[in-house]
This record gives sequence, C-alpha cells and structure tokens, in this order.
Amino acid sequence: MFAAYAARIDRDQPLNGLELGDRPAPAPRPGWTTVNVKAASLNHHDLWSLRGVGLAEDKLPMILGCDAAGIDEDGNEVVLHSVIGQTGHGVGPKEPRSILTERYQGTFAEQVSVPTWNVLPKPAELSFEEAACLPTAWLTAYRMLFTNAGVRPGDSVLVQGAGGGVATAAIALGKAAGLRVFATSRDEAKRKRALELGAVEALESGARLPHRVDAVIETVGAATWSHSVKSLKPGGTLVISGATSGDRPPHAELTRIFFLELKVVGSTMGTKDELEDLLSFCAATGVRPVIDEVLLLDRAREGFERMESGGLFGKVVLTAS
Repeated sequence: MFAAYAARIDRDQPLNGLELGDRPAPAPRPGWTTVNVKAASLNHHDLWSLRGVGLAEDKLPMILGCDAAGIDEDGNEVVLHSVIGQTGHGVGPKEPRSILTERYQGTFAEQVSVPTWNVLPKPAELSFEEAACLPTAWLTAYRMLFTNAGVRPGDSVLVQGAGGGVATAAIALGKAAGLRVFATSRDEAKRKRALELGAVEALESGARLPHRVDAVIETVGAATWSHSVKSLKPGGTLVISGATSGDRPPHAELTRIFFLELKVVGSTMGTKDELEDLLSFCAATGVRPVIDEVLLLDRAREGFERMESGGLFGKVVLTAS
C-alpha cells in the first residue's frame, strides 16, 4: 500500500528522512481493527518524529501520522483515538502509554491498524476531513480548556500563537463554549483570522491585554512564557502542552507565580472519553476544525514543508484519493 513514512532520522533537516512509497499492509492481529483511511491530518508530532523525538531508529521505517478517520472492517465510519496502551486494550497490560507512530505504524497510508478499543464512531455531521483533525490538536485543546483550565462560560482566556493547530482549536472551541477569547500572533493575517474564528481581540505577541484573564493556553513556550504569566488574574491557571520556541524561558516569573497563587498545569493529548465528548460537542454546536489545505497522500511532502515553514492557519489534511 502507498504511504508516507520516516525512513531515517535527521535532527537538523527532518524532511530528508521522509519517503513516499509502498509499505506492507497491516496484518490481522487479535483485538485490533484495520481501518481504510479516508483522511488523515498532519501534526508537529510528525516533524518531531522525523527528528527522532519519541521515535527510535530501531523502529524505522515508520509510517507517520497520528490522526485519521475512515471506514472499519464492518463498513462503519470511524475516528481513531491515537493514544495506545493507556488501558491495556489490544496491547500488553504493562505496556506504557504512547502515541501512534512511536511504537506502531501510523495513518499516512491507505490502511492503518489499531486496537479495536481505539475506534470511535464518526458523527454523521462531520466530514472525514473534519473528523481527522480532532484526535491530536483539537483533543489537546479541548482537554486544556475544559479539563485542566476548568473554564466556564463567561470566563476569559488568552490563546498564545494563533495559527497553530492547538491554538486555532482553542479559539474556536472557546468561542463555541461562551468564553471571552483573546489571541496573540506576530502575523497580522493570523490575527485577522483569529478574530474571524471568534476571538474578541487579537493582539501582537507580548501586547498588554485589556484585562487579566482566568486562563492561558500556552503552546509557544519560552518566547511567550513571561507574557502568559503576567496576563493571569490572581489564582489563574496557565496550561501548557508544548514549547515550539524552546523550553527554557529567560524569566521563569517564579515570584509572580507564588505571590499571586497561580497554577501551572501540564497537559498532553486527551482520553478516549474526552475525544468522544469533543466529537459530540462539534456535532451539536456546529463548530468545525479549521482546515488550511487538503492534499492527496502523494503530495504529503508539500504539507510537511508548509507545516515546517510555519505558514499554516489550521490543519493540513491528507486524503487517500
């Protein structure tokens, strides 16, 4: 079957390790389900995999891709939960949690096999392309907002780095949930898109907000850390799920954190139950993932190049046909 896969690790030039071509189709395995992939979406996780982060060389070649929607062996339209091993379903009971492609072949192929427990029904209201955007970036944003930040309708939230997959999801989900969402970006076009998505105000990175907020959604890291901490109300919560600009901010702001009793919460992906809730939320409210571009699988390299350049607003989706 045709696939986009990591053939080698290159920490400095990750796309040097990306290959497109034939790979073996999934073999039958007890407790697992093979899905015909209709759509799969790119994440920065895929670039990190090509750099060898979370992907050991002895696992190569590895088909990339965490997220997918497709049709299962019984003809059902389904979405995949890409966290493998956290429950023991379909894998050894002592196997540690991992994300698809860290140990098992991924979704950038005509077929993918996952534990049957990881397969959820796709709501009829969502297209395959829309559903394929949800299991990583949108699930991460959902957990950050509603589980780890614990915000409620009427609360205010700052989303750093508008344009990234998680940040875009947080703006759209926050708007749909009745939050007052502020967003930042260095790029004027991305600030405009953030307003169109529902942000009440979009500002230059580091700009002073009209007022302090209840929570900050942080994926940028070092470049925005100080601004994030300074933007919180006393007792507010900063939720961080990534550090694309680095993980060592020049100022940790520890005095402000303890004096104002701020909470800093790490967040990674989300549970199957949260993905099920997210699917229902999107179906019920009409909120939909922002898709930057849909490409055929044989054009996957173009999608990787766009993601690496930082020019995206929303998700790149790959389709098998």
